[in-house]
Amino acid sequence: MTTGIEQWWSGGDLVPLTVAGVSREVFVRRIGSGPVMTLLHGFPSSSHDWAQVVPDLAAHHTLLMPDFLGFGASEKPADHDYSIHEQADLVVALWQHEAVASTHLVAHDYGTTVAQELLARSADGSLKSRITSLTLLNGGIYPELHRPEPVQSALLDPDIGPQLSASLNAELMASALAPTFAEGYDPSADVAEMWKGVSRGDGHLNAHRLIRYITDRATHRDRWVDAMETSNLPKTFIWGLRDPISGAHMAERIAERMPDAPLHALGDVGHWPPLEAPQRVAALILAAGGSS
Repeated sequence: MTTGIEQWWSGGDLVPLTVAGVSREVFVRRIGSGPVMTLLHGFPSSSHDWAQVVPDLAAHHTLLMPDFLGFGASEKPADHDYSIHEQADLVVALWQHEAVASTHLVAHDYGTTVAQELLARSADGSLKSRITSLTLLNGGIYPELHRPEPVQSALLDPDIGPQLSASLNAELMASALAPTFAEGYDPSADVAEMWKGVSRGDGHLNAHRLIRYITDRATHRDRWVDAMETSNLPKTFIWGLRDPISGAHMAERIAERMPDAPLHALGDVGHWPPLEAPQRVAALILAAGGSS
């Protein structure tokens, strides 16, 4: 049975973390025991995306699942320039707060880009915690292949974006996200919970600021792609092929550029593997990151 987002929040904590020199209240859900596994969520959602894979993973790992700044139950500063580098700073601060010496890293969508920045820091020796394995799920890891949905492109527009953020509601978000799920899957319950996270603290008003990660990806493309492709870490990809944003076309590039990395193609899944196929995803994550 799916854990509702309010119940999810009640099981976590607001942790004070210094991010880019500023103290921020960051929501963190911790559960399980064993080697640490950090799970990074996507846009526009929150750590609640992982709720259905948690029971299987927590039997083998201590799970750390933050909400990024501006997302879910974390602090949502207005008039703020959100960036992928800042979100990577958040993860580093969390690892320091939790005294994490090493961790498996699992990331989806927006989180895959944060993971790429963390890999780049690992490569240049500035990362104190050791990443032991990397598992990525549907994300724009090759920015030139990313196919944004119309609402994402509209949010990026400097004139239209703020207006769209101001007019966002549950119905509009549900309509915008519907094409990103595989045909035949009913996302209504998932998206309803997602909207609770997006709208908490009027966070939807920041949507045009949060979407700038797409620009970040283009700006730092070489740094992030090189870090991913050249990393010697065990890398696994779990990919929904029926994703119009970063689906089969992205999987083809992964197979071409990193042929030695396991690529688990989910032919009946869209952009949201942790929501659409949680049991399969949990099993694949465990196989990739070690089950003990």
